[in-house]
Amino acid sequence: MKILEVKSLELEDVKVIRYGYFPDERGFFTEPFRKSDLLGAAGVGSVAGQEIVQVNESLSRKGVMRGLHFQWNPFMGKLVRTIAGHMIDMFLDIRKDSPTFGKISLYDMPCMDAENYCDWIWVPPGMAHGNFFLDESNRIEYLCTGEYSPGCEAAISPLAEDLDWSLCPADLKARFDNLVSGKDLILSEKDQAGLTLAAWAGDERSANFVYGRC
Repeated sequence: MKILEVKSLELEDVKVIRYGYFPDERGFFTEPFRKSDLLGAAGVGSVAGQEIVQVNESLSRKGVMRGLHFQWNPFMGKLVRTIAGHMIDMFLDIRKDSPTFGKISLYDMPCMDAENYCDWIWVPPGMAHGNFFLDESNRIEYLCTGEYSPGCEAAISPLAEDLDWSLCPADLKARFDNLVSGKDLILSEKDQAGLTLAAWAGDERSANFVYGRC
C-alpha cells in the first residue's frame, strides 16, 4: 500500500489517509488496504492498532443524505472511501468534555483524482458520521472496527439547528445548504427523526461518549 500523506482535519482526531494508484493504458492498479501499512503508519492517530472486523458497502443516488450515526457496545470507528461517484463526508464530535463538542465539519471525497491518488477518511468512535452524494450513482465502502450492535445505536439529525458549523470549510457548507434547500434532498424518515444535539446531550446514553475515554 503506497501511503502518500496522512493529515488531520478541522476535528483533529478525524484523519485523511491518502494512497496512490498506478494507471497505465490498461486501466489502473491500487492496493487500498494493507493492515501493516495502514494501521501502523505515522500520524494516523487512533486508527493505529485497530482491528477491522466488518466491511460495509452502500449505493446512493444523487441527493441522498445519510446520518449522523454512531454506536457503542462496541464502539465502531470507520475507515470510509468512495468507490464510485462523489461523496461529501460529514462528522460531528459528540464526546462530552471535548473542546470541539457539537462541532461538525465536511470533507470532499470524489472517487479519484487526476494526480493518481485516493483517500480514506478515518472517523473514530466519539464522532457521529454521515455523508451526502453529488453524482447520479455513488458507491462507498466502510472498514469498521466494531460489529453492528442493534439497540446500541443512535442518530443526530444533520438538519438539527443546534449543530456548530464554525469549523466547516465555507465551500462545503454551501454545498450542504444548496442540497438541503433544493428539491433533490433524499433523507430517510429515520434520519429525519434524528435527535438534536441538545436532546442527545441530555440523554443518559450520551455518557458512553466522553473525551479521552472512547
